[in-house]
Amino acid sequence: MKLKHLSTRYINQHLSSIQIIFLYYVLITTVAYFLLNLTFFHQDNANYSTFDMIFMAISTVSVTGLSTFNINEVFNQRGIILLEILFQIGGFGIMMVSTFFFILSKKKISLKRRQLIMTDMNSPKLSGSIRLIKNTMLTVLVIQLLFGLVFSTHFYFAEHHLDLVDSLFHGFYQSISAVTNSGFDVTGESVTPYKNDFFFLPILMLLIMIGGIGFPVLMEVKEWLFYRRDNHKLPFRFSLFSRLAISIYIVLFIVGTILIYLLEKNHLFIDMSEQQKWLTSMFYSTTTRNAGLQLNNLNDFQTPTLLLFSMLMFIGCSPSSVGGGVRTTTVAILGLYMYSFIKGQENVTIFNRRIDRTDIKKAIVVFNLSVFMCFLSIMILTITENETMIALIVEVASAFGTTGLSLGITSSLSPIGKIVIAILMFVGRIGMLYTLMIFIPKEKHDRGYIYPTEKIIIG
Repeated sequence: MKLKHLSTRYINQHLSSIQIIFLYYVLITTVAYFLLNLTFFHQDNANYSTFDMIFMAISTVSVTGLSTFNINEVFNQRGIILLEILFQIGGFGIMMVSTFFFILSKKKISLKRRQLIMTDMNSPKLSGSIRLIKNTMLTVLVIQLLFGLVFSTHFYFAEHHLDLVDSLFHGFYQSISAVTNSGFDVTGESVTPYKNDFFFLPILMLLIMIGGIGFPVLMEVKEWLFYRRDNHKLPFRFSLFSRLAISIYIVLFIVGTILIYLLEKNHLFIDMSEQQKWLTSMFYSTTTRNAGLQLNNLNDFQTPTLLLFSMLMFIGCSPSSVGGGVRTTTVAILGLYMYSFIKGQENVTIFNRRIDRTDIKKAIVVFNLSVFMCFLSIMILTITENETMIALIVEVASAFGTTGLSLGITSSLSPIGKIVIAILMFVGRIGMLYTLMIFIPKEKHDRGYIYPTEKIIIG
């Protein structure tokens, strides 16, 4: 007990919150690896390598969805349930899940744990984090339970070959998978059998959006709904983060839908009805942002469409969500910054608010480092892999965005290629900014002086 206390004290004194969070994710990935290796969760004669299972553990905790083997050939139903539990941990975040159990057991939440929660959730403030965790976990679990029952009922009556147990199994898996944006294909067909299901697909898209919009945004929307019912005189005011996150999410969804429709309406969608074309376009505009579910073989899409998919996967979801990528608000801030620069405006403003210069600097650093990391990964893969360039671009964007879409090359990657993709998945889940800050020591010393300024010719 004394040794544990000393090790905890050493970690708190010498490691930053981000470094501790990083160690927690390494630890949970290691635990996931050992659990996934247990034969209790495997099919008879399951065939896989040690490295494949390490890759699987990273993909599961980062809720990416990429796999180097067919999941339904390795894991039994118990294994799929284990994956669902790991989805929850990876999607919510290790600090949120562990703190929720602290709350249930009525244990005291220390200041250090609150700081770790703030770091893991990418929250700008310490206050209200415990209440946010409690409300978020309960709300999301209720949503998963509710729509798990809805899907199970639908599958039972619509899919006559499924009995009640199988309907419940698939219904709850689809609900949990959609909200956590995991994207793992446990049947070998993803959601392809439901490509014409106008009841199932819209609900699935809604659940994907709930997981990807960001937990703080989700809770503000919930407060707004109840606030409206109380008939307060003052209108409910959303935070700038929520307004920006919702706005860019909607813009990307609409633009993505229109572009996918235009690119494929006379190609892959040519034999579809007009309603099917728009529904399929909407679905891919949603799933490429982080869910990784698919209605068609990706190899059937045109190269421009796959490039668009890669761009959407690279952007990913909102901060403080289940998703990865460069994050939507990063792209939004960069767009606003360029617009302000072109207009000759000193400040970057939106919704009658000025964006802090520190946030602009962070957005520039995150975006540039993310582009560089993905570009470097593609260069490495072009050397180590014998695949087309578009297949490598999709694979890299999918891994960094923790999406899980692929042109089917994941299992055939070389060991170096799998390592590159595994690193991208891990970085995509933690976030580019936090990955960079892992290498920054806890104690930072101010030089106490500044250098003189000198202009440089640009452009």
